[in-house]
Amino acid sequence: QVQLVESGGGLVQAGGSLRLSCAASGRTFSSVTMGWFRQAPGKEREFVAAIRWISAGTYYADSVKGRFTISRDGAKNTVYLQMNSLKPEDTAVYYCAADFLGGGSRTTSAYHSWGQGAQVTVSS
Repeated sequence: QVQLVESGGGLVQAGGSLRLSCAASGRTFSSVTMGWFRQAPGKEREFVAAIRWISAGTYYADSVKGRFTISRDGAKNTVYLQMNSLKPEDTAVYYCAADFLGGGSRTTSAYHSWGQGAQVTVSS
C-alpha cells in the first residue's frame, strides 16, 4: 500500500494562486499514475489532473486546462498541483490519488489509494 498526505490548501482571492503537494510513502513507484480530484459540497468527486510517474505524461480536465499544472518530483516521491488564476468555482476539497496500474484514468474507481484531502477556498 501507499500513504498519501496532501498539504498546501487554504483561502485565496479569485485570480490568486496556490500549490498543493502530495507526499507519498509506503511502496516503490513504478508504473503508477498519480491524480488530483476535487469535490465541492453537494457534488460528485471530479477529475482535475493526472500524471504518469515514469513518462511524466499529463492529463487535465477541460475546466482547469491552461490554469493548473501537475508535476512530480521523483526524488521526493511528491506530486504537485500548481493552481493559477483561481476562480470561486474551484472551491472544493482536493484529493490526491494513486492508480497502481498506471492507466492514466480520469475515473475515481481506477484509483487505489487516496489522501485525506485539502480544502481550497477561492473568494470572489
